[in-house]
Amino acid sequence: MLMLLGFIVLLACLVIGVRRGGIGLAAVSAIGLIFFIFVMHLNPGKPPVDVMLTIMAVVTCSAFLQASKGLDVMLKYAEKFLRSNPKYITILAPITTWVLAVLCGTGHVVYAMFPIIYDIAIKQNIRPERPMAVSSIASQMGVCASPASVAVVSVVAILGASPHPFGVMQILSVSIPATFFGVVMAGLWSLNRGKDLDKDELFQAKIADPEQKAFVYGDLADKSLVNLKLPASAYKAAIIFLLGIVVIAIFGSFPQLLPKFADAKGVMKPFSMTPTIQLIMLAIAAIIMTICNVKTSDVASSSVFKSGMTAIVSVYGVAWMADTYFGAYLPVMKKSLSAVVLAYPWMYAIVLFLVSKLINSQAAAVTVIVPMALSVGVDPLIIVGFMPAAYGYFVLPTYPSDLACIGFDRSGTTHIGKFIINHSFIFPGLIGVGSACFAGYMLVNLFY
Repeated sequence: MLMLLGFIVLLACLVIGVRRGGIGLAAVSAIGLIFFIFVMHLNPGKPPVDVMLTIMAVVTCSAFLQASKGLDVMLKYAEKFLRSNPKYITILAPITTWVLAVLCGTGHVVYAMFPIIYDIAIKQNIRPERPMAVSSIASQMGVCASPASVAVVSVVAILGASPHPFGVMQILSVSIPATFFGVVMAGLWSLNRGKDLDKDELFQAKIADPEQKAFVYGDLADKSLVNLKLPASAYKAAIIFLLGIVVIAIFGSFPQLLPKFADAKGVMKPFSMTPTIQLIMLAIAAIIMTICNVKTSDVASSSVFKSGMTAIVSVYGVAWMADTYFGAYLPVMKKSLSAVVLAYPWMYAIVLFLVSKLINSQAAAVTVIVPMALSVGVDPLIIVGFMPAAYGYFVLPTYPSDLACIGFDRSGTTHIGKFIINHSFIFPGLIGVGSACFAGYMLVNLFY
């Protein structure tokens, strides 16, 4: 009975907190934590300090990249690529936003691409919903395939502290091809979704009004980055950032390159990959700051820094609350869940998917579910193979990137349906994540 009561409190805190946003989620989680400790007398868990520090380092580095305009360099070349192949925008746009997310570690880079994707689609008389909705999905799917993302480094940190360490490259060797496959599948499905613009009665009625037609087909040249002149320092920052990612990949692939230190028992072990990522990311930030002369005040006010720090606070509260609850009832869960999950590995993916929807964060979802999964005996290969399942918050169109996508589509074809659940993102999301999970599961079984 107490276990059920605790679960209801946990769920209520998540639902209420999500409505208030990331920081609000952490604050509400504290109420749940107080209830668990002072009312139910559960032994308090531990906040994921290593995960939080890693997130902090990655976010700091990405924020320096944005402040130096190095991020604009990547977006500029992405736009050039899309405008040179306008007829294939429905396939190339999601691939582009996926690549940007993989390189930058965040799906929020997609905001700058939405007006560009819309402009190309409408001028080709392609239904904007087709490339735009799947591009929003693809940008978030790229998060769990990026060595600079909060979700990936969180999994690296959690697995690194467990008896089943997995390196960055081991995880990425699965998640990169798996998510790319999912993005391509979602893009292929989107090629013929919805009515063509000339056959869409609602769209034709809209553009019958001359003012609306001018708005729908209006010039978006002011949003273009192609002709934007960027300082040389921006290009230097982009190169430094990408070289840093390469360094992380090298250390992740060849751990023998890391220095070795004696542990408490006197056994020589290589330096952990988790602090290695932290140090390299902070070092990249320092190099960008020095060479590109970036003002630290610009970093602190950047959108990447603000959203990243919000993620840290969110992870802090949610993970601590979840660790307290699941840690207290771990023996019971081992008996009831281990047999089911071990017999049906896809159940882990479903649980991760649903929790990510509740929390609206891939990083927070993995910090809650992965430790619990390891404790009940879930194979780390299953955890790695089903990484794409951490993206489930497209189910309800409440995530900022999805709402922004709707806002940027002047044609109105990207929409939320009458029943809320029937929106433009649901099928690309289900197809993309489902295909990626299938590919990830096959890859870990083939190569590990």
